Amino acid sequence: VLAAFDREVNNEVIRIIAAQLAEIGDQFDKEIQARVVNDLVQHFLNENLSGEEITRRMSEAVEGLARAIPSDMEQEKAMLVLTMVLTKKIVNKMPSLLRRVFSTSLNYISQQFHNYIVRLVSAVGQ
Repeated sequence: VLAAFDREVNNEVIRIIAAQLAEIGDQFDKEIQARVVNDLVQHFLNENLSGEEITRRMSEAVEGLARAIPSDMEQEKAMLVLTMVLTKKIVNKMPSLLRRVFSTSLNYISQQFHNYIVRLVSAVGQ
């Protein structure tokens, strides 16, 4: 019973966080220029680029966008949302890249934002 309760709480916490991030993402979506998306699409299409190189390019794009978007929110939250919005925009532009883009984005988020996500979940869960 306790495990089921924890799962329900975690699902509710995740829904709350997802709704908050989606709202921020909608705001950021309008700020991302097509050129940034097109450049990333070209990098993902380049079979000669390693996963590490593509992740580095994604990181550079996210960091550049985070600096360009005036925001009073935490830098980590802004960068996490920008990563997710870029992922969506790239896949919408070039659906055939879904697997490579999703994998790269997931790895990037895991590497860069793991601790932030843990803090976010525990803060909302309390």
